[in-house]
This record gives sequence, structure tokens and C-alpha cells, in this order.
Amino acid sequence: MSGPEILLIATIVLLVLLFFRTPVFVALLAGSAVYFVLSGIVGEPINSAMYAQKAIGGVESINLLAIPFFIFSGSLMNYTGITRRIMDFCSVVTGRMWGGLAQVNVLLSTLMGGLSGSNIADAAMESKMLVPEMTKKGFSLPFSAVVTATSSMITPLIPPGIVLILYGVLSQVSVGKLFVAGLGIGIILCASLMILVSIISHRRGYKPSRDRRATGREIWDAFRPAIPPLILPIVIIGGIRIGVFTATEAGAVSIVYALILGLIYKELTWKDFLSSLKETVISTASIMLIIAGASVFSWILTREQIPQMMMSWVVGSVHNKYLFLMIVNIFLLIVGMFIEGNASMIILVPLLAPIAAQYGINEIAFAMMYVFNASIGAMSPPMGTLMFVICGVTGCKTKDFIKEAVPFFILLLIDLMVLTYIPIVSTFLVNIVY
Repeated sequence: MSGPEILLIATIVLLVLLFFRTPVFVALLAGSAVYFVLSGIVGEPINSAMYAQKAIGGVESINLLAIPFFIFSGSLMNYTGITRRIMDFCSVVTGRMWGGLAQVNVLLSTLMGGLSGSNIADAAMESKMLVPEMTKKGFSLPFSAVVTATSSMITPLIPPGIVLILYGVLSQVSVGKLFVAGLGIGIILCASLMILVSIISHRRGYKPSRDRRATGREIWDAFRPAIPPLILPIVIIGGIRIGVFTATEAGAVSIVYALILGLIYKELTWKDFLSSLKETVISTASIMLIIAGASVFSWILTREQIPQMMMSWVVGSVHNKYLFLMIVNIFLLIVGMFIEGNASMIILVPLLAPIAAQYGINEIAFAMMYVFNASIGAMSPPMGTLMFVICGVTGCKTKDFIKEAVPFFILLLIDLMVLTYIPIVSTFLVNIVY
């Protein structure tokens, strides 16, 4: 049996395990193990120590230290009363807009993106905080759940999004540049979502939460307590840009910043601190296990020369970069329905990024297209993690969620096409800052 045939069997095992909702890292490690075992029986034997070496080596990058740093700082932010302060500010700013609390939901995700860096954490938090209040105000549960899921897609795009760090490590692209590009894309997605929410709310009669426009004094009184946390993304991007610290060191800076805010606000208790540590360990472990499993599988793909074969086939068959981008988008949308974003990224980015470079596609523009595509996959049926997290927390039925999400999916696809074919949308802020 040849190597490609063994790889095909291993891939089938991986996909079957993912279909039955096996933890992603287990599916990746199991599929890789099948390849190693079958290679020893019917193919070319491989030193079994390579299995462990590649798994451990995959998580040894110094740049990956930024992940636990930013997860910890984001968790600390949630325990210092920062979320409540930012939500109060969002309520004042969007109070006169159609959709009231739904608009707060979108704006809060955008502003919290610079603090939590995780769409799952953001979705879980807002599902508990905002969805019950939205349903009390007359919003339907499916609409509330879909708005929460869609708005939480903004979180990984705003620095310090964990997915941006991971992409930068995998493709050797500047994490600082990805942070800057993500900030612009996040703002664009926020604006388009707020417009769609306003249109739907107007048709359904979801009225504004305020009957009068906020005065300048009211806006300032709400904004003032939110200033310290809101300047964190600026501190991170500015510090990286002028060379004060690296993206990894920026994570440590954000922890110190969160602790200082906790002391200033006097809301961070020792119990909360320990809870943040526990959440960080659990979240980091889950991400690192996925990276370890995907690293082994990526090595297998490289050993079988799949990237080289794929590059030769694509470049030889598809002569137009715009057609290539369309094919990649369709492929990623399908993959995102079945495979968790971090896992697919570790496997596919090393395959696709070099091919995109062959077509002369800007590396930042391609990165943002990829990340945005992965975000759509996170809320897409049948296995979207965001969809299941939010439906689990809110009690919304999956079929109702999918039905309500149709206009939001249409908007996301329009935004994706804009990102894909108008690269200046991704690069204009990068060009200004760098």
C-alpha cells in the first residue's frame, strides 16, 4: 500500500471522528496514529518517536506564548467590571437606534474584541448577559442568539485576536500587521451588522431602548469609565509598531494592565484571580492540544508532498488569481462547516499561503480573507462551534437558529467577497501605520 493510500485512510478516520463530535485534538491525533501504524505494517516504516516529536515541537514556538497571555488578560478583564462599564457605554451610544439591545450586542463584541481575543468566550459571556435581557424586551430568542453569534465573529478580528497570532506564526506574517488589518476589518463588519440589525428591527418593530438622544454629558459620563480598557488595543498596536515590545511580550503587558485596572476598580478578588488562572489553563490546553495534533498531521501531509502536489496542480490548472480566490473561498466555507477553525488553519495555511504568494496576492489581504472565512465557519451548520455554544447556553433550537441566520449569512458572504476582491480594504490601515 502506497503512502497516499495510507494517508487517505487516515484522513477518512479523522473526518469520521469529527463527524461524531469527537474532540478535535483526539480526531487529529487518532488520524495521525492510523497513518503511523499502517505505514509500519503495509508501507514504509516510520520511527514512532517522530509522532511525539512533531506533536511536542508544534507547540514549542515562542510566539505561541502570546495565546495564554492574552487569554489570561481577557479573563481578568471580565472579573474587573470592565465588561459592565463598556456595555453601559454601548447602551448610551446605540440607545436611539432601531434594535436597542441588539445594537448594544454588536458594539459590545467589537469593543470587547480588544480585550478577550476569543469569539467563544465572547459568545458565552454575551449569551448569559444580553440574550435574557433581549428576550425580556421582546426580541425573539433565535434573533437574539444569531445576533450574538454573528457579532462575536468580530472578536477574533480585533487585536489581540488569538486566531491572528496563530495565522502569523503559521505563515511567518507580521502579527503586528495582522493586528492593524484586523482592526479595520472588525470595524467594517461591525458597521455592516449594525445596519442589517437596524433594518430587521425596523421591520419587526424592535424599538430603540431610549426615547431621546443622549446628551453630550451622558455620553461622556458613560465613556469615561470605559476609557482605560478601550485604549488597550492602541497600547498593543502602538507598542509593537514602535518596537517597545513584541506581540508575545504585548500579552504580558496586557496582563499587567488588567491587574492594574483590577486594583483601580477594586473589583478583582483573590477568588476571581484564581478563576481566571483556571480558565486560562483550560482554554490554553485545548488550543495547544489542537495545535499539537494538527502539527503531526501537517508533517504527514508534508512527508507525502501534498503541498507541492497541490501547488503544482493549482498553478497549472488555474491561471487566474481571481478564480483561485473564489475556489479557495468555496473550499474554506465547506471545510469550516465540519472542522474547527484552529485545526483547519494549522493544516491548510501552510498549503494555501505559498500558493497565494505564487499568484502575487498580498499576504495581509489573503490572511484577512482566510481568517474571516474561518469565522463564518464557526457559526455554520452542521458543526459550527459558535452555533452550538450559543444554542447550548440560551436554549435556542438549532433549526430556529439556522432559519434566523439566513440574512446574516448573506451579509457575511457579501463582506467576504469585498475582502477577497478589494484588497485595499484589508491593507489600507497597514499601509498607513507601517
